[in-house]
Amino acid sequence: MKTYPIETINIEEAKEFQFRLVDIIHRHFRGDEFLGTGDYGVVPGIGRPIYTKKVEEVLAEFFDAEACILVRGAGTGAIRNVINARVKPGDKILIHDAPTYPTTKIIIESMGLEPVTVDFNRIDCIGEDLIKDVDFCLIQHSRQKIDDRYDLQEVIDKLKLINKELYILVDDNYVVMKARKIGVQSGGDSSAFSLFKLLGPEGIGCIAGDEGTIDRIRKMNYSGGSQIQGFEAMDALRSLVYAPVMLAIQKEVVDEVVKQINEGRIRGIKSAFIANAQSRVILVEFEQPIAKKVLEYTNILGGAPYPVGAESRYEITGMFYRVSGTFLKSNPELEDYMIRINPMRAGAETIIRVLDEAIAKVLK
Repeated sequence: MKTYPIETINIEEAKEFQFRLVDIIHRHFRGDEFLGTGDYGVVPGIGRPIYTKKVEEVLAEFFDAEACILVRGAGTGAIRNVINARVKPGDKILIHDAPTYPTTKIIIESMGLEPVTVDFNRIDCIGEDLIKDVDFCLIQHSRQKIDDRYDLQEVIDKLKLINKELYILVDDNYVVMKARKIGVQSGGDSSAFSLFKLLGPEGIGCIAGDEGTIDRIRKMNYSGGSQIQGFEAMDALRSLVYAPVMLAIQKEVVDEVVKQINEGRIRGIKSAFIANAQSRVILVEFEQPIAKKVLEYTNILGGAPYPVGAESRYEITGMFYRVSGTFLKSNPELEDYMIRINPMRAGAETIIRVLDEAIAKVLK
């Protein structure tokens, strides 16, 4: 088995991400303002809290976008808002030929959209007439299948070359603050992602993109109950500052665990891989169909048995979990032979110890 993980930043690059974000904060906030909690309400003239506006301006600058808006509904809400703003019910939508992420599939089905599928892994082989007939495209930056290997930049460049009017939304969930560029920085029209996955508060989504689409979304969410209040925006921004370095440390642990497993540190394992499924994780393939029993013991040994927000602020202990649903759709047998591990804040030795002890208990 071969996987094609997305290239991610190292610890030095992560520090530069943090420093750049904080520098931009300096340019948009007075010192005493940033020490404040944030305001509430639909402020006359701007239609949203003042602090929310400032945070959105910081994020737009950081992600090299024309504009940014924070929305409710986390990553799914962000994707839904862009589709609602750009697509009419019954329209065609260009997507990758792979299992669609479940919550995204609901959006497509509820609007009666007609999926037009192409294999982004073979972008040079797609029919140009097919793309010229579609106005909207959704690309998931992270992987949908184990053998996905497409390069986001190459896919965007090719699609825009064929149809420059094609609007491209990139689902950047699980990739922000890991990859060097997100979709909007790679030529996409907008990026949508969850700030809950970046240590932020529950339910906050972010859209960075073209000003016209952001303006439409802002009008769609004008009511007070739809607004992201100033204190929520400030909480999300403060949390985001710590995400790149945290995720770079997590990357180092993933690399080390895979290295040790493939050097034969633990018996009963056929091999280990790094994959984006959906977050960057370790896939462990067992020699026998023991995956479900191993997961019972890793839970007893302190490993998280399921995700909360996939790398949210609540996830500290290493997560030992089944392979992602989209991966299982492409290969159901993986459920018995493979698990995924996300170290979260744990070190390599903790992950190795828990996995080794769990396997030993199953094989005794």
